[in-house]
Amino acid sequence: MAILNAGGLAEDLFNDVSIGNELPSEGTLIVSLDQWREHRDELISRTEPIGVCLKSDEKPDEIAADLEYFAVIALEFPTFRDGRPYSYARLLRERYGYTGELRAVGDVLLEQLHFMHRVGFDAFSIADDDAVRAWEIAAADVSVWYQPTSDGRASVMELRHGRR
Repeated sequence: MAILNAGGLAEDLFNDVSIGNELPSEGTLIVSLDQWREHRDELISRTEPIGVCLKSDEKPDEIAADLEYFAVIALEFPTFRDGRPYSYARLLRERYGYTGELRAVGDVLLEQLHFMHRVGFDAFSIADDDAVRAWEIAAADVSVWYQPTSDGRASVMELRHGRR
């Protein structure tokens, strides 16, 4: 899988151990919510950055008090039809003020990259032979937005009334 972010293709510096049971003794890790709960103190004491992966039925309020410890939060799309990670991304950015990397993982489709970015995702794990081109296509798809979000782009109503 390629990691795509604002800088283009990026090397994934994190070892995703969220589907395993054992935690390596060192290295940058992405852990599951259950692993975080079980090994929280141990993980906090590590010197390497840590991340957490939330499944679509695990709400961000379960980690809200610990956001300062996460360099990355991966939100899993089990299927492209499951929209809960969109809501979770927006909650993490707007309600909880999370400023670290917010990564979309799982069933991440080209057609959804633009919308994922609008709600706060800034990194995407995608299975595409040309991930950069996929992002360019997705970014060019829409030039006017109806809904306001935290990405700073003006909505149609704001443009129409000369705001921003």
